Amino acid sequence: MQRHFHEELETLKQTLLAMGGLVEDQIRRVVRALVERDSDLAQEVIERDREVNTYDVEVDEKCVELLALNQPTAGDLRFITTAMKIVTDLERIGDQAVNIAQRAIELNQEPQLKPYIDLPRMADKAQRMVKESLDAFVARDTELARRVCGADDSVDAFKEQIFRELLTFMMEDPKTIPRAIRLILISRFLERVADHATNIAEMVIYMVESKMVRHTLA
Repeated sequence: MQRHFHEELETLKQTLLAMGGLVEDQIRRVVRALVERDSDLAQEVIERDREVNTYDVEVDEKCVELLALNQPTAGDLRFITTAMKIVTDLERIGDQAVNIAQRAIELNQEPQLKPYIDLPRMADKAQRMVKESLDAFVARDTELARRVCGADDSVDAFKEQIFRELLTFMMEDPKTIPRAIRLILISRFLERVADHATNIAEMVIYMVESKMVRHTLA
């Protein structure tokens, strides 16, 4: 019975990682759609969100089933509750990819305002945070999880830098405002991706150390 339970936990972990891989790929694809002005690719990202939502339901249902049919020890209980939190953050990262895709399609209907330099860098940083937060989950690596939390500041700095640059465009030429606003929104969506990766990393620390660090990490 116990062996079967731990096999179920392993299946749960693998499903969560498959969802994480899909979400990472969604971010990668949507940034390519933005940079290459590829509206078809952006539309694919929107349509693939159904797969992300399917994983969300599957993981949630499996967690509830494991809690209902077993009496997990403290460590296993933390693993299951962490999985329930992580899946929520992954689903929301998927939502941010959709938000970016929608703005990219709108931007592609007008001339490009400026070369996209900082946005892809910001996206790369946020995507790496997602990957490393999941790596920390698999390896139960709290040191890596804390590094993920620390990386959030650099994503915030990118957002501020992008905002200042686009503000200059808007002040110099009001006709740029609609395009600039969409790019500012995309930077905010990427900031939220990093925030969700930070949430995952904080839950890894909770899972391993039984310590809640949310709102306490410097």
